[in-house]
Amino acid sequence: MRDHWWWRPGWTVGRRFYTWHLTFDGQDDVHRLAAQYRAALAPMEGIDPIPDEWLHLTMQGVGFVGEVDQADVTAIVLAARERLAAVPTFDVTLSRPVVDPEAILIPVQPDRPVRAVRDAIRASIGEVLTEVPEKAEGFTPHVSVGYSNTTGPKMPFEEAIASADIKPARARISHADLITIHRDNRMYEWESLAKVPLG
Repeated sequence: MRDHWWWRPGWTVGRRFYTWHLTFDGQDDVHRLAAQYRAALAPMEGIDPIPDEWLHLTMQGVGFVGEVDQADVTAIVLAARERLAAVPTFDVTLSRPVVDPEAILIPVQPDRPVRAVRDAIRASIGEVLTEVPEKAEGFTPHVSVGYSNTTGPKMPFEEAIASADIKPARARISHADLITIHRDNRMYEWESLAKVPLG
């Protein structure tokens, strides 16, 4: 394991970033699953657990606040409203986490409809900006339940997860959120700018 909270290029305290997430307000089953895995991991040091309000599925970045014109942000949202209206709402399953070097990740299945949402968002950004940030490839839909805050072996976390008898959760995906996010407090926290419904 390694510390997740190193400062990525461009990031500093106080800086905000426009990005798209799937969020889980009111998704009780997701909150139940996250709480049970937080409890399973609680005896061990080295993990910052993610509270229910900050659970998310990272989708697609846009750019730093101050570097993206506000008119372009508005235009991206309008384009996304049209494109996401053609993407049906869907259910996903969250099951047993995997241990990444920087986080405890819960894979999301099926991934095809999640990718369809991301593709629609990327196409919307491409209508407005000359270049779509971030690569289309390498996207793996997941929800993190904790971030590593130190260096050390991952085996204890894998053993704790393996020994936990926790049933999977289901979530209904009915919208995508454009947010401004920051990481000032060793957690990804945000304000929602637009909640765009799926069809």
